[in-house]
Amino acid sequence: MPPQQRVHAAQLVARNVDRALRLQSHWRIAVYAALPWELDCGPLIALAESRGCRVFLPCIDRRRASRAMRFVRMQGPLQYNRLGIAEPQGGEVIAARWLDVAFLPLVGFDRSGVRLGAGGGFYDRAFAFRQLRSAWHAPRLIGLAYAFQEVASIRAAAHDVLMDAVVSEEGVVRCTTGC
Repeated sequence: MPPQQRVHAAQLVARNVDRALRLQSHWRIAVYAALPWELDCGPLIALAESRGCRVFLPCIDRRRASRAMRFVRMQGPLQYNRLGIAEPQGGEVIAARWLDVAFLPLVGFDRSGVRLGAGGGFYDRAFAFRQLRSAWHAPRLIGLAYAFQEVASIRAAAHDVLMDAVVSEEGVVRCTTGC
């Protein structure tokens, strides 16, 4: 996708998030520092900050063998980790279960809420607690994608944590999680 179209798509996604969710000033939201092939969160971050949301970015554990991820308040300079992902260097840390909404990067998705990620399993581990709940499904998990990333069906693995919705430049896909 040409750079100009990528910028426009990111703006449309932020607008579609605004229409669907109406971000609230007291919300704690997680976004991601986009890699070159992922949908840029810049416009969404600007929207969230303008609404007074507390914005967090994922940080992976520095130990090579660890697949743990925590969420750190986005403030101050970012530094690249061993995977080339920008992360905050300090600030308020929050456990995944206390977020209100988490916006997730993805490679592909289907309407049942199955997400193909980059393969590290960081998000599935961070939000695994959602699989144990029958009533309370916070935080909402919302994928951010280009519309062309939707596929007919993805076979879910036992450890996959399903998304509640996916927002693309074309609109919102409500997944079958019931949230």
